[in-house]
Amino acid sequence: MSIQDNLLKIKSSLPSHVTLVAVSKTKPVADLMETYHAGQRIFGENKIQEMTEKWEAMPKDIQWHMIGHVQTNKVKYMAEYVTLIHGVDSLKLLEEINKQAKKHNRIIDCLLQMYIAEEETKFGLDEKELEEILNSEEFKSLKNIKVIGLMGMATFTDNQAQIKKEFQILKSIFDKHPQLTTLSMGMSGDYQLAIECGSTMVRIGSSIFGGR
Repeated sequence: MSIQDNLLKIKSSLPSHVTLVAVSKTKPVADLMETYHAGQRIFGENKIQEMTEKWEAMPKDIQWHMIGHVQTNKVKYMAEYVTLIHGVDSLKLLEEINKQAKKHNRIIDCLLQMYIAEEETKFGLDEKELEEILNSEEFKSLKNIKVIGLMGMATFTDNQAQIKKEFQILKSIFDKHPQLTTLSMGMSGDYQLAIECGSTMVRIGSSIFGGR
């Protein structure tokens, strides 16, 4: 099947309230344009330099999502155009995003990344750290960012029960914060389960573009 066919098949299977982020990291602009012509407008990248090059080369009605781990010193390179930053895991990073957004007279949407996996390799906050950030005076003073939701990655395992448990933990934290509207969880291998557990945004790469 073509990239276009893959995309349309996945889109047709998603409920209307779920947003599809096409994870396009390492893929050439030609592949992204194939999905663009099939109606896809939201792309997720994990390297700021690569995302910026694609932003410069591609149509300007695209929403670019930064889905990788963000270093504070790189925020300035995407502040002009990025739509949503997924992996925010510290107040320090929020402050830097706020500072750079202000320079461009923008408000940048962010997701706070929660640590739900039983793996040391994943980044994220625990629930206590989340509450500390959301309730802090420093956070409330940031006028050029908007935390719209949470993001989390389940353990990389075939154990569906464990993945489901981790998604349910994230959903229960999300539900305690009615001001949050976006719950980003689920990737190519587990997005259907994530949607069952309440995800409103899925990040799908290999099922659209093929393997890396």
